[in-house]
Amino acid sequence: MSALFQKIAEQFNSKLPFVSYCKPNSDKIIALFQKNDDLFLLEEASAGFAFVSFDNEKKYLIPEKYSDVYVEIVNNLDFVFTASKEYITDTTAKDNFEILVKKALQEIENGTFEKVVLSRKELIDLDNFQLELVFNSLVSNYPTAFNYCFYHPKVGFWMGATPEQLAKIENNKIKTVALAGTQLNTDLPNVIWEEKEIKEQQTVTDFIVNTLQTISSEVTKSEPYTFQAGSIVHIKTDIEATINSQLDVPITIDLLHPTPAVCGFPKVIAKEFILKNEGYKREFYAGYLGEWNKDFLTYKEGTGDLFVNLRCMKLGIDSKLKVTQAELFIGCGINSGSDPKKEFLETVNKSQTLKKIL
Repeated sequence: MSALFQKIAEQFNSKLPFVSYCKPNSDKIIALFQKNDDLFLLEEASAGFAFVSFDNEKKYLIPEKYSDVYVEIVNNLDFVFTASKEYITDTTAKDNFEILVKKALQEIENGTFEKVVLSRKELIDLDNFQLELVFNSLVSNYPTAFNYCFYHPKVGFWMGATPEQLAKIENNKIKTVALAGTQLNTDLPNVIWEEKEIKEQQTVTDFIVNTLQTISSEVTKSEPYTFQAGSIVHIKTDIEATINSQLDVPITIDLLHPTPAVCGFPKVIAKEFILKNEGYKREFYAGYLGEWNKDFLTYKEGTGDLFVNLRCMKLGIDSKLKVTQAELFIGCGINSGSDPKKEFLETVNKSQTLKKIL
């Protein structure tokens, strides 16, 4: 066990909060170890690691002020492997999700909303969970993702490998992305996207650009392009804006989150449908997380690196602090061109990100 993961084990056994993470295309793991078990709100501290729920009502922070910061080089990338276990599709879950998609399609036809992002969760029993192995496997298999492990005794134990950045902030400049549409990666040089997927991604792009234009006179975007995230690919557009003041950064983040990529459009109506019909609480799935007001590699202040909490799982712990279960969260965007059976299959494909590791 490395020195960093020895420290993580000690922190976890003491029921003290910590987060470890590896940024996309980085060879360094950063960790914050909180010295007490207090639950800090995002607005209570100037810098740290943010962890925010989908509904934006739980906004927590592991603060730098009350934490030790560690950095360790990723030494071993020999954890790349293919899944050795096949998971049987739950026919009840399949039927329930397809019914939910059909209900959403009816609302789209009625003009209630243009798009909604629906999700479900799967419960997996774990026999021999090893945090260091799982974390290193995430980093090795998904080097372009934001890989993390977050624990707070008053919040929960979460892990993930998210491909989607919410915002990269430097002073009053914000970079973000519109990411939507999903296919299995076939390694073909040219990916053919259906009209449904192109439309879905354009909805996300338009929302982000229009939102940023309300607080910025300088908004630029790239042409959409295919982006690989592990075994699947998406359509991606890079967007950048200069906002009026650095003081507007928290306001900007609140305006963007949740984006149509994880909620829908119009946002408020889609969010209401999700909360009323999904049948479970998303908690921190499709929320956001990451560095808040500081880069913990360079220690540069006035920066932020926030990611949408996708391809994630909540780990269940027994009375002896043994990890016994994983709740996997997976979703997909629904619009007028959606097919319920294909949408369920998309969630199955996305679930492989973490199943492959577990």
